[in-house]
Amino acid sequence: MFITLEGPEGSGKSSQIPALAQYLEAQGYRVLCTREPGGTSIGDQIRAVLTSMDNPELLPRTEILLFLAARAQLVAQVIRPALREGKVVLCDRYGDSTLAYQGYGHGLDLNSLRAMLNFATEGLKPDLTLLMDLDIKTGLARKKSIDEWNRLDAYEVSFHERVRAGYLQLAEEEPERWQRVDASKPKDEVQTMLRQIVLQRLKDKI
Repeated sequence: MFITLEGPEGSGKSSQIPALAQYLEAQGYRVLCTREPGGTSIGDQIRAVLTSMDNPELLPRTEILLFLAARAQLVAQVIRPALREGKVVLCDRYGDSTLAYQGYGHGLDLNSLRAMLNFATEGLKPDLTLLMDLDIKTGLARKKSIDEWNRLDAYEVSFHERVRAGYLQLAEEEPERWQRVDASKPKDEVQTMLRQIVLQRLKDKI
C-alpha cells in the first residue's frame, strides 16, 4: 500500500513518520519510508537547490520542473520496487504537494500540473493520503522554532494560506483517498490517530 502524508509547513509529517513506521512493523508489515523532494541521490541534490535560501530567484515554473524530476526518479527507483515487494510505503509529501503549492499557491494551471504529474509518476497515485492540517501561523512558528527554515517556508503568509486551502479542496474532491488529521493536537494524540487510520485501511485492503 502506498501512503502519503501531506500538509502545510510545520504540520509534523516528518516527525510522525518514524513512529508510525515502527508501529506498523510491530504489527507485521514491511515498511519503507521516503520523502519528497529527495529519497534518491539525484533527488537529494535537487532538494538542495529547491530549499536553498541562496536561490530566491527560482521561478515557479522552474520549481515545478525540479520537483517533477526528483519525483520521477523516486517513483522509478524507490517507490515502485518497494510496492512490488509488497511493502507499505510511507512518503513524506508526493504529487498533491505540487497541486497545493505550485497550483493553488503559485496559481499555475491545475490541469497542466495534473498532466505533468501523470507523466512524471507514470500514473502512480497513493492509496491513502493523510492530510496533517493546522493553522498556518502555528505551523510556520513551529518551523522557525526547530531551525529548519528554507526557501519555501519564506514565502509570504498569504501563499501558505492558499496552499492550505488547496489541500482542503483536494481532500474534499477525493474523500475516499484523503483523511484529515488535526495536527494541532499533542504529538502523541496525532500519532494515535495516524495509527488508527492506517491500520484500519490496511485491514480493509486484505
